[in-house]
Amino acid sequence: MAYDLIGRPWEEAKALLESEGVEFQTEISRPSRDFFKTDSNCLYVVRERRIADGTLLVTLVAKQKKLEKEVF
Repeated sequence: MAYDLIGRPWEEAKALLESEGVEFQTEISRPSRDFFKTDSNCLYVVRERRIADGTLLVTLVAKQKKLEKEVF
Protein backbone atom coordinates (compact mmCIF):
# COMPACT_ATOMS: atom_id res chain seq x y z
CA MET A 1 0.00 0.00 0.00
CA ALA A 2 1.30 3.47 -0.86
CA TYR A 3 1.18 6.25 1.70
CA ASP A 4 1.28 9.95 0.92
CA LEU A 5 3.71 11.03 3.62
CA ILE A 6 5.96 13.35 1.62
CA GLY A 7 5.99 16.86 3.09
CA ARG A 8 4.14 15.89 6.25
CA PRO A 9 5.52 16.66 9.70
CA TRP A 10 7.04 13.49 11.15
CA GLU A 11 4.72 13.36 14.17
CA GLU A 12 1.68 13.36 11.87
CA ALA A 13 3.17 10.74 9.53
CA LYS A 14 4.24 8.55 12.46
CA ALA A 15 0.74 8.63 13.95
CA LEU A 16 -0.74 7.59 10.58
CA LEU A 17 1.69 4.67 10.18
CA GLU A 18 1.16 3.46 13.74
CA SER A 19 -2.63 3.62 13.40
CA GLU A 20 -2.39 1.49 10.24
CA GLY A 21 -0.01 -1.00 11.92
CA VAL A 22 2.74 -0.39 9.35
CA GLU A 23 6.27 -1.55 10.18
CA PHE A 24 8.70 1.28 9.49
CA GLN A 25 12.24 2.49 10.06
CA THR A 26 13.51 6.04 9.88
CA GLU A 27 16.69 7.66 8.70
CA ILE A 28 17.62 11.31 9.00
CA SER A 29 19.27 13.11 6.11
CA ARG A 30 21.54 16.00 7.01
CA PRO A 31 23.08 18.67 4.81
CA SER A 32 26.75 18.25 4.02
CA ARG A 33 27.41 21.87 4.98
CA ASP A 34 26.25 23.83 8.01
CA PHE A 35 25.49 27.07 6.15
CA PHE A 36 21.76 27.07 6.95
CA LYS A 37 20.82 26.24 10.53
CA THR A 38 18.18 23.57 11.06
CA ASP A 39 15.76 22.72 13.85
CA SER A 40 16.24 19.03 14.66
CA ASN A 41 13.07 19.08 16.77
CA CYS A 42 10.94 19.80 13.69
CA LEU A 43 11.29 16.88 11.25
CA TYR A 44 9.55 16.41 7.90
CA VAL A 45 9.21 13.40 5.58
CA VAL A 46 11.06 13.74 2.26
CA ARG A 47 11.14 10.14 1.05
CA GLU A 48 9.39 6.83 1.59
CA ARG A 49 10.31 3.47 0.11
CA ARG A 50 10.01 -0.23 0.81
CA ILE A 51 13.17 -2.10 1.72
CA ALA A 52 13.95 -5.79 1.17
CA ASP A 53 11.93 -7.18 4.09
CA GLY A 54 8.83 -5.10 3.26
CA THR A 55 9.48 -2.50 5.95
CA LEU A 56 8.77 1.11 5.00
CA LEU A 57 11.93 3.24 5.17
CA VAL A 58 11.05 6.88 5.88
CA THR A 59 13.68 9.58 5.28
CA LEU A 60 13.38 12.68 7.43
CA VAL A 61 14.98 16.13 7.30
CA ALA A 62 15.00 18.95 9.83
CA LYS A 63 13.19 22.17 9.06
CA GLN A 64 15.37 25.14 8.21
CA LYS A 65 15.40 27.82 10.91
CA LYS A 66 14.38 31.34 10.07
CA LEU A 67 17.28 33.74 9.67
CA GLU A 68 17.66 36.14 12.54
CA LYS A 69 18.08 39.72 11.47
CA GLU A 70 21.08 41.49 12.87
CA VAL A 71 20.40 44.77 14.62
CA PHE A 72 23.07 47.42 14.31
